Amino acid sequence: MGADQNALSRLYCPASFSYQWKCLTMQSIAARIASELTVRPEQVAATVALLDEGASVPFIARYRKEVTGSLDDTQLRYLEERLRYLRELEDRRSAVLSSIAEQGKLSPELERDIREADTKTRLEDLYLPYKPKRRTKGQIAIEAGLEPLADALFDDPTLDPEQQAAAFVDADKGVADVKAALDGAKYILMERFAENASLLERLRSALREDGRVASRLVAGKEQEGAKFADYFEYDEPLKKVPSHRALAILRGRNEGVLSIALELGDAEPAPSSLHPCEGLVAETVGISNQGRAADRWLNEVVRWTWRVKLLGHLETELLASCARRRRRSHSRVCQQPERSAAVGPGRPARHPGAGPGAAYRRQGGRGECHRQAAGYRDHLPACAAQ
Repeated sequence: MGADQNALSRLYCPASFSYQWKCLTMQSIAARIASELTVRPEQVAATVALLDEGASVPFIARYRKEVTGSLDDTQLRYLEERLRYLRELEDRRSAVLSSIAEQGKLSPELERDIREADTKTRLEDLYLPYKPKRRTKGQIAIEAGLEPLADALFDDPTLDPEQQAAAFVDADKGVADVKAALDGAKYILMERFAENASLLERLRSALREDGRVASRLVAGKEQEGAKFADYFEYDEPLKKVPSHRALAILRGRNEGVLSIALELGDAEPAPSSLHPCEGLVAETVGISNQGRAADRWLNEVVRWTWRVKLLGHLETELLASCARRRRRSHSRVCQQPERSAAVGPGRPARHPGAGPGAAYRRQGGRGECHRQAAGYRDHLPACAAQ
């Protein structure tokens, strides 16, 4: 147990954590990586010890098989990447907890959710409402005293928006008229909805599973964007977009040649109806259209939340995720095919006359290859043969 404990102690050791928390975190990281790779935690701990001592993955794969339990190069690279990710996740988790605690807003429920967050994306979604940010239109509206108006219309949609807004008109606070008051309340709710971690997780999940990405040529950019011609009329399910296409689409948009649309489902909704993602926003935050006085205004809030606050951000995030997508699936990383012992580990059986060196051997080795190359050069132009 002593050797294993020493190896585990190298997994994660931030000075600010207590010893007990470090041990729990170390064991959690080791167990999680071991489960993902379908190996023993002791193999993970031993490999981490070697990585922390400065050993490279190729060195460990070739010369430390007896220490790692014969983990191969693919498993070791996955382990190294996941170890880095999980350590960064724990560092960030600690910083997020400290930041929210300093603000005096760390409730037991929020702390539990943050400690259970298993990805950086989930952690940042939970932190978003408490993250220090520059002044937004929603914050300016709160400073102008419009938050009670937003809360009243959201909590009781039977209220008439214009009648309620009239009481908040105050030129000294920058609220010139009823429209300005309602727009300010709208910004407050928009930012509140856009920082809802459950909503963000639900939208990402739906778009990854059923979303489609479409790109179109920006008018007048035919000549300038000729290299993106394959994406002038492009449409494909998001989960099938390979990394090189995602990169090309993002590059085309950044150069002003392509416009991108991220849709949920097969058809574009009618202008008068809610986009499917807008429907998810409304359902998640508890807004429904029942013909009440404030329902139309609340539907506008939902529409703005998706189109202004969330659409562009999620388009970029999900396409960037496709661009980073691994070429190998997780199952291929964790489940290695059986190999024949007769030909050695990792070496498939080969016909004696096959393989990259067969032609070289049949042609008489180095001398014959050089003679063929010299004869080939005789047929080249003088400038190319030199």
